[in-house]
Amino acid sequence: MRKMITDLLEVDKRIKVVGTARNGQDALTKIGQLNPDVVTLDVEMPIMNGLEALKKIMEAMPKPVIMLSSTTKEGAENTVLAMAYGAIDFITKPSGAISLDLDKVQDELIEKVVLAATVKLDNVLPAIPLEEFKHSQPKLLQKNNHKKLSNKRIVAIGTSTGGPKALQQVLTKLPGNLNAPIFIVQHMPAGFTKSLAARLDSLSKITVKEAEDGEVVKKGVAYIAPGGYHLKVKVVGTALAIKLDQSPPENGHRPSVDTMLTSLADISNYSIISVIMTGMGSDGSKGLLKLKSTGDVIAIAEAEESAVVFGMPRSAIRTNKIDEVVHLNDIAASIERYC
Repeated sequence: MRKMITDLLEVDKRIKVVGTARNGQDALTKIGQLNPDVVTLDVEMPIMNGLEALKKIMEAMPKPVIMLSSTTKEGAENTVLAMAYGAIDFITKPSGAISLDLDKVQDELIEKVVLAATVKLDNVLPAIPLEEFKHSQPKLLQKNNHKKLSNKRIVAIGTSTGGPKALQQVLTKLPGNLNAPIFIVQHMPAGFTKSLAARLDSLSKITVKEAEDGEVVKKGVAYIAPGGYHLKVKVVGTALAIKLDQSPPENGHRPSVDTMLTSLADISNYSIISVIMTGMGSDGSKGLLKLKSTGDVIAIAEAEESAVVFGMPRSAIRTNKIDEVVHLNDIAASIERYC
């Protein structure tokens, strides 16, 4: 596996593999000696597993880490934990622990390793205790910021690389009686969003769950789009309900932030608070333009200083439809202010 991963990565001229390690203990020694820009780390290893190694790396010699994970339930839970411990992203092995068909994910592996080398590591290190937060004033971009919102609110959050950690920062600070449902698209493959929802639910006052097709929406609940499905929202009588489908990916993503926001544009009599956070690419910008053209929308983008990857927020800001640019530490307060 080490030889195969090395060969797959070194096809790309931007990448040089400077060393390999047999287990987590060996990895710590090699990282100290070789000082790489990026580390790939298998979750399942003898002597010291990937989670233990990751914790020690982040404590002693922080590096951007990409996890290699199996798609089992335990693999998904460990991967979500790895994101909380500071891993940038993960790759799922196509066929279990010894995946001889890893070439199927070669492009994704290369893309994520190259991206990892560019991230701001300060923004993925373990969260600062709440009392130590540096609060920053939201940067207001639109003059109509304090327009009167409808009594009925919806919060929609879109995020990608760095998102699981960012979502934890936001959702755990929201009150249990929040006056709105929250819809979340986090780019993740099937099998991982359920573990992410369970972890966030265990840490938050609000309820966090993986969205189910047809369920009627409740205030104070965050619904995470399942990997492999688009999340759309529809009106059913006087209520809102979730529609999941496997229509074609948008921007290469399913779930897609654009698809979710576009579906919200068809809902009247609701004020929508849209939040675009860390992630590569531009998913969410097209949906934001559609949303802003139809109704009562407050749009928030994460500030560059806190984003692990500024691609999605930057793209949203460039639409000139963002109302506030907010540091991650203060996004929950902004959401609460509008709810």
